[in-house]
Amino acid sequence: MVVAGGSIASTVALLLFLGVFRSYFLQWRKGRTKSAGSLTFFRGEAVEIDELEQGTGPKRFSYDELAAATDNFSDNRKLGEGGFGSVYRGFLEELNLPVAVKRVSKSSRQGWKEFMSEVKIISRLRHRNLVLLIGWCYDGVSDDLLLAYELMHNGSVDSHLYHPDPEKQLPWSTRYKIVLGLGSALVYLHHETEQCVVHRDIKPSNVMLGASFGSKLGDFGLARVIDDGGRRSQTTTPAGTTGYMDPECVATGRTSVESDVYSFGVVLLEIACGRCPVMTLQNGSTVHLVQRVWELYGAGKLLDAADARLAGDYIVQEMERVMTVGLWCAHPDRSLRPTIKRAVNVLQFDAPLPSLPASMPPIAAYLPPPAGPSLGSVTGSHSINLTAIPNNSGVDLV
Repeated sequence: MVVAGGSIASTVALLLFLGVFRSYFLQWRKGRTKSAGSLTFFRGEAVEIDELEQGTGPKRFSYDELAAATDNFSDNRKLGEGGFGSVYRGFLEELNLPVAVKRVSKSSRQGWKEFMSEVKIISRLRHRNLVLLIGWCYDGVSDDLLLAYELMHNGSVDSHLYHPDPEKQLPWSTRYKIVLGLGSALVYLHHETEQCVVHRDIKPSNVMLGASFGSKLGDFGLARVIDDGGRRSQTTTPAGTTGYMDPECVATGRTSVESDVYSFGVVLLEIACGRCPVMTLQNGSTVHLVQRVWELYGAGKLLDAADARLAGDYIVQEMERVMTVGLWCAHPDRSLRPTIKRAVNVLQFDAPLPSLPASMPPIAAYLPPPAGPSLGSVTGSHSINLTAIPNNSGVDLV
């Protein structure tokens, strides 16, 4: 009886062991299958795609759906072209929705990391002044990366700001509305989301206009989430567009909410003055818009910087606030720039104008010393061009 009892106990123990082993094995195999199924290849490298398909975020489209929506990416549907690729007007029959489809160029330096960042970050954001991401597509056969956004019927700010037809110039009331909308978007990104989001590429071509000329910030390919309350985040390469980048970010590669505030300041001056961030003077030399406007501010002639095409048709107090806040945000010393909340409060006449120094403080005085050979070479290569950047409306660095 003792032997029989021991045999039964051994059998029960073996069955329990086999049951537990089977359970663990099935879980392991399920994990392996899920992991293998979530991997795909992008430009020869294995990448994880499963995380883009979780939750109730933007829809994943097939390549054929977006090709059909854009008439096979016809040149007749092309809305514009930039450093990262082309944008096409499209229409999604199934959703009865007009869209703008961004097709990332294969020669672009925007890769899987930037694509993932754009989809994951903007899919968590909901604000009236942010362009809505409808869906995305990765086609493993052609290696195409595609993003479908809500269609902004009036294009980007720069296309209007520099339009050759005087009849299509933006009136001051619309410009002021654009400024407040952009400020509202940045207040949301910096202060009202669970994690602070730094855009890193604020410029007029990334500010889109709806049917009633309401402004929405788009293109989150360079955006980053900062977990430590919005303080600076170390990055290895300067990211953004020449002329709009915080000089300290150019020199060190460090970006933060203050970097976004600097770019916002440059855009404010560009909208008020109707000039690119870097200008060519009559003698052939170049000067940064911030530098020129600050000279006029110090001379008590700030309104001389206002866009001459407006012919004085603006509210003086609003123009003064936009340009003064623009200079304040573009202060060379990050610690003396306002938060975006403070800047917007002044723009909305909820706070007094700041008092700025009569002369623009020198940029070099606020740059940290080089931390090593590689950082020194970056500082040296960019410091020459901080106030003498080639005259254009923006060159993508990343």
